[in-house]
Amino acid sequence: MNITIIGASAGIGLETVKRGLNRNHSITTLSRSEIEIEEKKSLKVILGDATNKADLLNSIQNADALIITLGTGKNMKATTLFSDFAKLIVEIHRENKIDIPFIFVTGFGAGESKNYVPWLVKMFLKYFLKDVYADKTKMEEIITNSNLNWTVVRPGRLLDKELTEKYRIENKLFKGIDIGGINRADVADFLIKQVEKQTELKKYIAISEK
Repeated sequence: MNITIIGASAGIGLETVKRGLNRNHSITTLSRSEIEIEEKKSLKVILGDATNKADLLNSIQNADALIITLGTGKNMKATTLFSDFAKLIVEIHRENKIDIPFIFVTGFGAGESKNYVPWLVKMFLKYFLKDVYADKTKMEEIITNSNLNWTVVRPGRLLDKELTEKYRIENKLFKGIDIGGINRADVADFLIKQVEKQTELKKYIAISEK
């Protein structure tokens, strides 16, 4: 498949690039920074801005699926990155009728899931990431009210461990859901497998270690 990954220079995005290449897909990336990776054969790197229409259109030409792993790094200040991107991709979809999977990564704590996080995480989100998660929630709302073939993936606390391919996914929120840590590599594995076969269409997926 031709898979475009938006926000691919670090974290989950970079792991998703690696996993996609490992599973023999052709990957196009759009990010502000260069991709630090050895495998270049099936990789097309576009440097640009995910909220710039020309850059975004350029990156999704011929795409069979789109994975969005936008992030603000360690910056916890208020942002409109997520909602600005969502508005733009919905506009592009409306103009071009792109009938492909769109897989969005936000975080467990966005949207309704904020009511199901442990107390300590709730305090962290409230005092440190409130503004970032408010905009992630806004992105979720824009996307889920659109006609995109969307799936929203909400990982728990992100870890830098090796790929295990063993993780738990939940597509409904319930008391005691207990979404804990998850390897970035395992999130990437789920994202790639989801574009290969979109089994969780129009669902919010929480993902955690088993």
